[in-house]
Amino acid sequence: MAHESTGAIYAAAGANLAIAVAKFTGGALTGSTAMLAEAVHSVVDTANQVLLLVGMKRAEKPADDRHPFGYGREIYFYAFVVALMIFLGGGVFAVYEGIARIRHPEPDVDAEIFGYRLPGIWVNIAILGFAIAAEGTSFYVAMRQFWAEKGKHTAIRAIRRSKDPTLFTVLAEDAAALIGLLIALAGVALSHVLGMPSLDGWASVGIGLVLVGMAGFLMIETHGLLIGEAADPEIVTAIAALAAAEPGVLHVNEVLTQHLGPSDILVNLSIDMADDLSAGEVEGLVTRLDRALKQRNPDVTRVFIEIQQKGDHAVRAAA
Repeated sequence: MAHESTGAIYAAAGANLAIAVAKFTGGALTGSTAMLAEAVHSVVDTANQVLLLVGMKRAEKPADDRHPFGYGREIYFYAFVVALMIFLGGGVFAVYEGIARIRHPEPDVDAEIFGYRLPGIWVNIAILGFAIAAEGTSFYVAMRQFWAEKGKHTAIRAIRRSKDPTLFTVLAEDAAALIGLLIALAGVALSHVLGMPSLDGWASVGIGLVLVGMAGFLMIETHGLLIGEAADPEIVTAIAALAAAEPGVLHVNEVLTQHLGPSDILVNLSIDMADDLSAGEVEGLVTRLDRALKQRNPDVTRVFIEIQQKGDHAVRAAA
């Protein structure tokens, strides 16, 4: 999934950079607070994509003495930082600017471009239209790749079970951006048509609340990955079935798994084996089981097998 995620990130970064320039230009020319809030949002999104790329690169570092299980969780840390930046750099700023505009409403001013004076409303609408088209393209790229990965699950279920935060973070950012753009478009249009400049401020507040909600959702998802989540239940069930099918395995006591990265699963397997097996037979069984688990699921990279009697394991687990 790394290749697909990288493509979505590059598409989102390019779109957001172009959109940010256009929005800042529109905000400076017309004085629209909603436009300014959207411009800051696009800058934050661009920085977020850069952070995700940095996290993906650092997660590829090989294991060393200080980090014997590798650096796979780096991507989870950077994804959490991205969610925090959306909350602070996008959401809180937009709400603050919107409240200031509501308290001190000012009408949009005409924009002067190459010596021509244009109504501010049309400048804002043109820029927002461009932004919606660019953001929609980025969203389409991310959605197409996400749809290919989600399989038979619903979108929310697929996000909840995904262990790769990069693609669903970009998807969530693009969705929030499109919603924010529609709110900004409604705000600048209604403030002009109704002659109520405060509506532009309310649009900025609405954009901020969307970003705060999206950031909260991403924080919850990435927090679980950061502290360590088990593999998907289907994978755990398959591991237990594979171990139980091995000749000489009397009982599978416990299957513990943890994601050390999006494609890096650690497996700790406790099994009860027949007492009449020789040391060589035990060694052969463990070797076969280790190989079989890794062949069954390439994401399984480390397997630790404990040999315990069923009763002893139950006593230890209860202690």
